[in-house]
Amino acid sequence: MQIDKAQILELLKSRGERDKVDQAGAELPDPVDTEQHSGLLAKYGIDVKEIIDKLGGGKLGGMLGG
Repeated sequence: MQIDKAQILELLKSRGERDKVDQAGAELPDPVDTEQHSGLLAKYGIDVKEIIDKLGGGKLGGMLGG
């Protein structure tokens, strides 16, 4: 699944992890492939299930790709 990098950065901000936002913004590709980049996501404490639960629940609308 591909997710817009901005959505991941917003998730970090919403969790109060603003210190990780700049680093993640520089390191993550756009879009982020949840399978290919799972190691990078884990580095920032994000798992794919969390992304789907928090961002996929209608909050993103059509921004999630398959």
